[in-house]
Amino acid sequence: MRYFEGVSGLVHYRRWPIENPRAVVVLLHGLGQQSADYHRFCRAANRSGVDVWGIDHIGHGLSEGDSEAMPPIDDLAANAVRLTALARTEHRELPLIMVGHSLGAGTALIAMQDQGAVVDSVSGVVLLGSPERAAILDVPAPRVPTLVLHGSDDRRAPIAPIKRWCAQRPGTRMREFLDAGHDLLHEPGYRAVTEAILEFVQDAVRRTSMPARRVPGLPAVAV
Repeated sequence: MRYFEGVSGLVHYRRWPIENPRAVVVLLHGLGQQSADYHRFCRAANRSGVDVWGIDHIGHGLSEGDSEAMPPIDDLAANAVRLTALARTEHRELPLIMVGHSLGAGTALIAMQDQGAVVDSVSGVVLLGSPERAAILDVPAPRVPTLVLHGSDDRRAPIAPIKRWCAQRPGTRMREFLDAGHDLLHEPGYRAVTEAILEFVQDAVRRTSMPARRVPGLPAVAV
């Protein structure tokens, strides 16, 4: 099992590694989930040439923390940045996409406000089931290409505020999945959602110049 030292204890993460990947995904799950819930998506990503690193948020899965308490979003974001730094120590030259669902989408938005070299190395962001809180708090869009995926029948995170949020941010692209609910990668139409994410990742691969960019100055992360 893999752990690193997070802001409030040990954080567990999983890897779905492949040889000679073309891109990297850092996966941030939703509230009440864990990285192990995403094996199906990660195997599909592997088949597309993508190496995946998935976190267990504080108090979730095998990470330390109170499983009955809502962890501070800033702590989750700091841990997401640390996992991204770990992924970058192994893959310094590949496009890296941050993918977050629900709580993970909010975490990605906060993490992308960081001004450090790690976040500067992120090539794109995918937000699934973005919480309404992101729109209410007027969180800025990431400074990189951003894909927002949302179910039209999402009752946990209604789509209307997120539509308005995207409309005010030209750098974001939104796709609505009709008759889909909140947990898009576990809905009956998960294949179309998976394809949309992996197409976005491949777009990042095509955008990456050759030779691929190097990412200097990444901080060390205790493991």
